[in-house]
Amino acid sequence: MSKGTEPDVQQTMPHAADGHALIRVVGARENNLKDVTVELPKRRLTVFTGVSGSGKSSLVFSTIAAESQRLINETYSAFVQGFMPSLARPEVDVLEGLTTAIIVDQQRMGADPRSTVGTATDANAMLRILFSRLGTPHIGSPQAFSFNVPSISGAGAVTVERGDKPVKEKRSFSVTGGMCPRCEGRGSVSDLDLTQLFDDSRSLSEGAMTIPGYKAGGWNHRLYASSGFFDPDKPIRTFTKAELDDFLYREPTRMKIEGINMTYEGLVPRIQKSMLAKDKEGMQPHIREFVDRAVTFTACPDCGGTRLAAPARSSKIAGISIADACAMQISDLAAWVRALDEPSVGPLLGSLQQTLDSFVEIGLGYLSLDRPAGTLSGGEAQRVKMIRHLGSSLTDVTYVFDEPTVGLHPHDIRRMNDLLLRLRDKGNTVLVVEHKPETIEIADHVVDLGPGAGTGGGTVCFEGTVAGLRASGTVTGRHLDDRAVLKDTVREPTGALEIRGANAHNLQDVDVDVPLGVLTVITGVAGSGKSSLVHGSIPADAGVVSVDQTAIRGSRRSNPATYTGLLEPIRKAFAKANGVKPALFSANSEGACPTCNGAGVIYTDLAMMAGVATVCEECDGKRFQASVLEYRLGGRDISEVLAMPVTEAEEFFGSGDARIPAAHAILQRLVDVGLGYLTIGQPLTTLSGGERQRLKLATHMADKGGVYVLDEPTTGLHLADVEQLLGLLDRLVDSGKSVIVIEHHQAVMAHADWIIDLGPGAGHDGGRVVFEGTPADLVAARSTLTAQHLADYIGA
Repeated sequence: MSKGTEPDVQQTMPHAADGHALIRVVGARENNLKDVTVELPKRRLTVFTGVSGSGKSSLVFSTIAAESQRLINETYSAFVQGFMPSLARPEVDVLEGLTTAIIVDQQRMGADPRSTVGTATDANAMLRILFSRLGTPHIGSPQAFSFNVPSISGAGAVTVERGDKPVKEKRSFSVTGGMCPRCEGRGSVSDLDLTQLFDDSRSLSEGAMTIPGYKAGGWNHRLYASSGFFDPDKPIRTFTKAELDDFLYREPTRMKIEGINMTYEGLVPRIQKSMLAKDKEGMQPHIREFVDRAVTFTACPDCGGTRLAAPARSSKIAGISIADACAMQISDLAAWVRALDEPSVGPLLGSLQQTLDSFVEIGLGYLSLDRPAGTLSGGEAQRVKMIRHLGSSLTDVTYVFDEPTVGLHPHDIRRMNDLLLRLRDKGNTVLVVEHKPETIEIADHVVDLGPGAGTGGGTVCFEGTVAGLRASGTVTGRHLDDRAVLKDTVREPTGALEIRGANAHNLQDVDVDVPLGVLTVITGVAGSGKSSLVHGSIPADAGVVSVDQTAIRGSRRSNPATYTGLLEPIRKAFAKANGVKPALFSANSEGACPTCNGAGVIYTDLAMMAGVATVCEECDGKRFQASVLEYRLGGRDISEVLAMPVTEAEEFFGSGDARIPAAHAILQRLVDVGLGYLTIGQPLTTLSGGERQRLKLATHMADKGGVYVLDEPTTGLHLADVEQLLGLLDRLVDSGKSVIVIEHHQAVMAHADWIIDLGPGAGHDGGRVVFEGTPADLVAARSTLTAQHLADYIGA
């Protein structure tokens, strides 16, 4: 009898392995977190909310995901770890119940010219195998279709040991690659406009060269003027053919110039090596401006921009080459692959089909595989990274998403929510940092951080269900059901920016007048052509100030004071008040602490172990020499000034002994964009995505230009911050500026004076203006997807 009851007893007792249903975080102190303790349910969807800068990313990415990745890295051998980025243990007392974390963030994909949507998602790799198996004529292995592999061949003698004697044999080899030899797989060739390099009516002695750094008297100028290949007093237009060839194209030649051994090289290859080989984003502004002016990039005439050599373009399946396939819209390519009936490559076709269908499902069917990865927006890049995980068989994994709804129209947000729920229902833990109410509402568990930003945040204000959040009275809870109302009156335009025949990317000869002197919102589903219309079609001479989503470049030495130019007037004021050099008040120059070189901390590299950063004992983290800290302005030393929050600094430099109008104006702009809580010396690497975009906006507000173009300025903004942003946009318009905003947020649409709606769909289904008029007219018409969602949002 007892034997018969044993199984029943086992069924009522839970297995020990089933008791680990929580991720426990105790005492998290990363960045601005203040001993945060939370318990997150596994195999559920948890959304983290709170104002921008409240500590969401610090908890989710810098604590939970970072520790999970660090522990996984430690399972590899020391040899392998030596090649991996070393991760420090986060500032936290206890972390329990972690599972493998897969991070899907908004980091832009590398802007490498060889990286495309196809290479980033393995779709190209599968296409190359497909064409190497089925393509006619057959031209070789998969690498014969790769634009990253050049065709090479060689021959020579090799020595082979035969018995006791070495025997020389002739060997030859060849590799068939798909790289176009003219553009080396880049798809475009650069051409220098010689008229921008020099004024041919002058001689070198008269300063003919107009390149930055090539002024008369400098070393770059003397290299040419004293080379002896031509007369420096003769106008360039009178050079003989041989002299002009030596001046512009001569191969590198070692020679003595003014008694010094130097390498002489023609001007064109020298410019190409010194300036054009660098990443444009990392150039100094005056050099970037020269490159924009002097260099034209055109599609490679040999491959037509396809990046592929002629043999790779000649091999076809059902009349389509691999270049044609990569240029197709992905939704069309998926249909083409589905129509192929080739049992011999059935598993490959199935895998490729699944990848392409994932693109369509996630709302990226309008892209093509040959689209350069660097041109994707932050939201598009994030969704391309998601493609790898959609069909994954892994379960019990923690997926970590950073605002997955960025760049998505309300219509697309529903599809994204379905994907998040699908990942959860497969048995995974899904952690999402998000501001959009549509996504917060699908959460099983909500963690609300705050109450403020920066030092005013870092605590858990609420933890529980969505219904509990609504009733909690926190900033997020109060704003969760906020619904914007349409404006009673709209401003009258003062003019119009005419766009005629716009056909960039998927635009279909669009003619539209963008009104000036008002707040204009350009909207439409993702991929409908909004950015193409604004960034690709607005005339360059329209006085446009563009604030896009490209990341701020800055090291841990960069901070809001250096980025905005605020430090310059402060240094000069300190120098003037104390009768010393301004360079003393820069932690990157003469005033730096000699022990830590102005970093404030000393980094110890421990090879494959995580590096250790310790506060410098010499300057106690203040970054300056002790002698510099004796100089004061308004009773404060330079380190105390850099430790001030923006609001305090604005008061400090606004009146009294420390009054600096130039600094006060910059600080006022930082307050206007809602960054009053940041300390002016805080490293840029610690700022959240929303904070970085607003910092860019604050710096651009000083630019001279009548038209401001903002690309999704609500990215990373809490519902409460959106109100402040709308107030800022109103102030810009009221001051006489024209503001054009590319935006999906319904509150911004409702606040607009004029709406231009593109669509009706994405890719070749979009590219047309489907509505232009006031928000009230759009809601009344309900003729587009945007109109329906805006009407639902305002409860019309």
